[in-house]
Amino acid sequence: MRDYEHLKAALREEGEALLEADSPADALFGWLRSYITRTATHRGLTADESMHATASALLTRAQRSGAVRADLTATDLLALANGIALATRDPDQTRRLLRFLRQGTSGQVS
Repeated sequence: MRDYEHLKAALREEGEALLEADSPADALFGWLRSYITRTATHRGLTADESMHATASALLTRAQRSGAVRADLTATDLLALANGIALATRDPDQTRRLLRFLRQGTSGQVS
């Protein structure tokens, strides 16, 4: 098994920095884009407790702002992100699928 601790550390650091971003939703989905890109490129990279904590912190902030639906969990979000990472390595397709994910998890639920 390969050691992906440096990639996990980079994702944690990016997430911590994004907690200060002006837009909680942009921060969350920007981090997810990075997570998906790294996971698609490094197939052995899996979400551990630290990735879950990072996703959870960013998600909670986005939910509190009303930008993301309240019933979404970090586990749900990481499962969806992992699905995108497994489905494609094409950057355009990744952006498209991430846009659908963002729209589908919007706080504007009808």
